[in-house]
Amino acid sequence: QVELVESGGGSVQPGGSLRLSCAASGSIFRIFYMAWYRQTPGNQRELVASTTTAGSTNIADAVKGRFTISRDNTKNTVSLQMNNLRPEDTAVYYCHAQLQEAATMVPYDYWGQGTQVTISS
Repeated sequence: QVELVESGGGSVQPGGSLRLSCAASGSIFRIFYMAWYRQTPGNQRELVASTTTAGSTNIADAVKGRFTISRDNTKNTVSLQMNNLRPEDTAVYYCHAQLQEAATMVPYDYWGQGTQVTISS
């Protein structure tokens, strides 16, 4: 059974920084894609940043220049460094991974439980 566990959320003032981390555990054969999404009440989940095994990244325009995504393929982890945070960054942040479980070898999407990020003065 595969599990994504997030950590690092919290509450900071505008202009502050937070670092989110996500670790994938279980019987994993290969991870193709890892990403961070966020969601606010009444809105759809939106992509914040993503990264492939090859190291290519995609950052949403709303956070470009402030957020950085990084991945450790040896540890099956992905992190999101968030700097110069703004009130509009307040959301629940979700880790996402597309991976193959060793038992089935079928690609499947997995999600973390979500971590709250609140930016407020």
